[in-house]
Amino acid sequence: MSLSQNLVITPQLQQAIKLLQMSRMEMESAVRSELEENPILEEAEVLKEEDLQRTKEAAQEVEGAPGEAEAAQDPQKQDEFEWESYLEAASKPPRENSSGSEEIMNYENVISTTQTLYDHLAWQAKMNGLSEEEERVVEVLIGYVDDDGYIKTPLSQIAEEEKVPLDELEDFITLIHEFDPPGVGARDLKECLLVQAKHLEEDTIDLVNLINNHLKDLEKKNFDAIAKAMNKDIREIAEMAQIIYEMDPKPGRAYAPNETQYVTPDVYVYKVGDDYVVSLNEDGMPRLKISNFYKNMLKGGGASKQEQEYIQEKVKSAVWLIKSIHQRNRTIYKVTESIVKHQREFFEKGGAHLKPMVLRDIANDIGMHESTVSRVTTAKYVHTPQGIYELKYFFNSGINSSDGDMASESVKLRIKDMVGKEDAKNPLSDQKLAELLAKEGIQIARRTVAKYREMLRILPSSQRKKYF
Repeated sequence: MSLSQNLVITPQLQQAIKLLQMSRMEMESAVRSELEENPILEEAEVLKEEDLQRTKEAAQEVEGAPGEAEAAQDPQKQDEFEWESYLEAASKPPRENSSGSEEIMNYENVISTTQTLYDHLAWQAKMNGLSEEEERVVEVLIGYVDDDGYIKTPLSQIAEEEKVPLDELEDFITLIHEFDPPGVGARDLKECLLVQAKHLEEDTIDLVNLINNHLKDLEKKNFDAIAKAMNKDIREIAEMAQIIYEMDPKPGRAYAPNETQYVTPDVYVYKVGDDYVVSLNEDGMPRLKISNFYKNMLKGGGASKQEQEYIQEKVKSAVWLIKSIHQRNRTIYKVTESIVKHQREFFEKGGAHLKPMVLRDIANDIGMHESTVSRVTTAKYVHTPQGIYELKYFFNSGINSSDGDMASESVKLRIKDMVGKEDAKNPLSDQKLAELLAKEGIQIARRTVAKYREMLRILPSSQRKKYF
């Protein structure tokens, strides 16, 4: 026989952890889904004192229900649930509609139907006066055009899968190359550029030769090598290169669906006098309460044993959901408050004054585990006087400098500022950037500069260089 300890994660604790790492949109969706599935839960515009009392009674009944010994072992149940704080946070009155009680249609907010690339190409195919058989072949090819405007599936494979003669596909792909947008239907970048050159009536022998044989040097802006190979003046090569740079390497993206993703802050940070105040964003989140009908039904004893067990289970689930939501909000508040305390200079002066900070710093400050802080800061956003940032943004590694450790994010901003002010004809190399940073007291290796430059999506110096 042996005595051992096992860590058991209860379903309730799993739910609390799951809610903790959800984004705001996922959280709202989960709460509304629970409202539909659990009849005990109701949504209230404003939580009243009796709603609070009803929920407290339900919680006491759940704690006294069968399985109390098991519940006592759950560390989540050992924490006192601050009902007064929950009522204060959740009883905000709903905003009044300033436009009056009547709903007026705002036609500016009506989303219009967008035309897809397939629809645009199919319309052009119908305008060419093709026979039914020819139109079917063209529609087959159009169906294989991806979002970037390319046909990347080999024609031999298309012919085999669609039972269409290969020679017909090869004939009609040239027809698609004449469609708008220019370059659509190409099988690779080289063909796409050649098709666009033809549309622009720039398909001269030299330009075609440049696209066919010197794309790699063109990508690196190695005009000297191209001029030497083509026996041309470097200025003439630069002019032809400029024509190519103005072409669209992904002609289909003009018809790609443009879905704007809006960020709703989970928490606000306001400056009031000399202090910063943290406020949770409760707008749009359903305010939950226990249904009075089912609560009286359980008390009255009129329900059967099976009905009582069902109601008891749903009450337990509802109380745990409310408690988990409160715990989530309280944790986000504490983490944000600690971040404000550690990064006060950022809130005062901006990103250049961000300090190095790791999860352990916040975890030790608020008395929680690092994994909890990590879950809280994932996909959560804060509205600050400096803008909207993800909570993860404030955690940075440190770089040695003459003024002490400096946050890596501040170094990135400094690199971006240097590149923005450089001479376009003589751009700064990674080594030169490292040397300039060293003069400012920031000790950083060249490879680290290259890594930060790539994270900022800044091209290497050879590709940033402008010859004329």
